[in-house]
Amino acid sequence: MTPLRYNYQTVEFGKTDIHLCTLRDNQQFSDPDDIAKKLGISSASWPIFGIIYPSSLVLAHYISDYQIANKRILEVGCGMALSSLLLNKRHADITATDYHPEVGKFLLRNTTLNQDSPITYERTGWADSNDDLGQFDLIIGSDLLYEDEHINLLASFIEAHAKPNCEVILVDPGRGRKNKISKKMMDFGFSSDHIKPTLTAYLENEFKGHILKFKR
Repeated sequence: MTPLRYNYQTVEFGKTDIHLCTLRDNQQFSDPDDIAKKLGISSASWPIFGIIYPSSLVLAHYISDYQIANKRILEVGCGMALSSLLLNKRHADITATDYHPEVGKFLLRNTTLNQDSPITYERTGWADSNDDLGQFDLIIGSDLLYEDEHINLLASFIEAHAKPNCEVILVDPGRGRKNKISKKMMDFGFSSDHIKPTLTAYLENEFKGHILKFKR
């Protein structure tokens, strides 16, 4: 099996630098013990966690100066966890989650790379009902809705981990499901707002998606 190839990069947020070790590209794959396969993760979808996507950059820039004092924060489907790493740099109370078995290793590597304290992490899926996460004041995530079946799973996962008063920020790149997830969140008592991000010069191309904000 070909060894994984990596990419080292730095993402700047004003005077704050976040250093990242990611997969070199979306052709990487390594699952010698079939751990991911047993979780239902195919070789084609295996590398998806390990790259920085435009939605991830939009989310991180949006929360880079967000009010986080006294808030318990959860990043859902964190992947390379850029926003978690940035919030950790701001000494936020941040917990990260993902379904992929390799995410925790990269998260630890990258917190060490940034010379920061380890981030609380739990590998869990949206259909799992036995996690130890608890409830949060702010829940964030980016580029999560690849299939229609994800809508109910994600909304129900968020509802299970949202405090009665909670904010949710999801960045959607324009996969055509923002109205469906918004309707589901409104069924759970959240207000809904779709924001077109501006000042996205840090992206190579125009961002065609939205920032979805929910609050109750």
